[in-house]
Amino acid sequence: MNAQAHQQEWQQAQTIAENLLPKIAQLYRKKGVELLMFGKTLVNASTIDMIKLTHLAHRYTHQSLNLQQIEPLIEQLCDMPLSPCYIDIGKLSQQYKRHEPGSIGHFLVSELREALNGQTVTAPKDVVLYGFGRIGRLLTRLLIEKSGPGYPLRLRAVVVRGGKGGDLEKRANLLRRDSVHGQFNGSIIIDKENSGLIVNGNYIQFIYANSPQEVDYKQYGIKEALVVDNTGVWRDAQGLSQHLECPGSSKVLLTAPGKGEIKNIVFGVNHQDIEACDSIVSAASCTTNAITPVLKAVNDRYGILSGHIETVHSYTNDQNLIDNFHKGERRGRSASLNMVLTSTGAAKAVAKALPQLQGKLTGNAIRVPTPNVSMAVANLNLEKNTNKEELNHYLQQMAHRSELSPQIDYTQSTEIVSTDLVGSRYPGVVDGAATIAQDNRCVLYIWYDNEFGYSCQVIHCMEHMMGVRFQTYPKLTSLEA
Repeated sequence: MNAQAHQQEWQQAQTIAENLLPKIAQLYRKKGVELLMFGKTLVNASTIDMIKLTHLAHRYTHQSLNLQQIEPLIEQLCDMPLSPCYIDIGKLSQQYKRHEPGSIGHFLVSELREALNGQTVTAPKDVVLYGFGRIGRLLTRLLIEKSGPGYPLRLRAVVVRGGKGGDLEKRANLLRRDSVHGQFNGSIIIDKENSGLIVNGNYIQFIYANSPQEVDYKQYGIKEALVVDNTGVWRDAQGLSQHLECPGSSKVLLTAPGKGEIKNIVFGVNHQDIEACDSIVSAASCTTNAITPVLKAVNDRYGILSGHIETVHSYTNDQNLIDNFHKGERRGRSASLNMVLTSTGAAKAVAKALPQLQGKLTGNAIRVPTPNVSMAVANLNLEKNTNKEELNHYLQQMAHRSELSPQIDYTQSTEIVSTDLVGSRYPGVVDGAATIAQDNRCVLYIWYDNEFGYSCQVIHCMEHMMGVRFQTYPKLTSLEA
């Protein structure tokens, strides 16, 4: 192919993408149908994003995919009476290529029959964020990004401690600009008189309170809300139950490991443990969410006898910028200048989501001078022998063709570094190039954006707790399960 042909091919792809983007938006805004491309959302994507995402097909399946193949599928979807759901158009297109010759309509009806009942979009459930730190602001970004008539959760309020003059403006600026995750994609208008922010048309009430006892959500028209506690101040049922006493609240989700009998949920692994009667649930930790899906995949195939998890973790607000007093051992030393050896409960916490690994794992952590993106190094002793090629092939397939696909990503790049993973929506990304495997031992390197990837998992838990988690299509076949 000559240079001119390459340019024409690119321009044709751009034209198709420009034609498809309004249809993708229409499916989402009017029907609540969110299109994905190999697990990555197409809602609010750019033309360049769409073209780049088609290249993922070759990474996962060694088969080519282009927008010409996807275009007729999306056009057909626009005319179908679909209920709110997720549709991975990349995987669907590849299934259509393997399908016996026939009309696209018949194929889609067969694959999406469960979503064809024409169910209308219901009123969204109210959400309150208690705390507006790193996770709180990222959850805000995600909820606003997803907001629309078809999305079942609606951010109504944020609760923060009482501040001095200019507090609302400062919080708006922290949402607007982020040193790690960049500029907020949208509009933020400050309603100083009523203590609110209008974010991409969503009104978010800011409530100033020093404790849950001071809050009455009903006075703001908030009903049966899910309160997401991002503060970590309370981690047991007694402390978190204070939120349930607030008028207008109904359930609580903690974005930190829960203590006592609180269920620690890693979405994709044990989210089915959440029952309708559960009023307080924990979304566990970022590290637990990163390693548990991968450990489950390995344990299901090879069996894990024992192992050690070493976490190389970016520093957090819990550490000091320069040397100062800290109640924790070593954490008082400058986070920006030192590697700091510390403890982590993530290895033990895995067993709360995956009881099969109870007592089989140990763990430690090293805090390092980077602001975001961490790595877990899993040194495992297995029941069955394997090698690097076989183990990597299996994990790659789990990332693409399994029920754990939303939780596990896979890369074979020999050039990837931590900043390349900023903004990853997966709780864990297996670095296949670094895998070590010999006989019944292996070492796996798992990257994770400990802020954004974890926040995406929290969103999944929120949806499941409120009973509004939509189905994803195409469904797995018995071969893929």
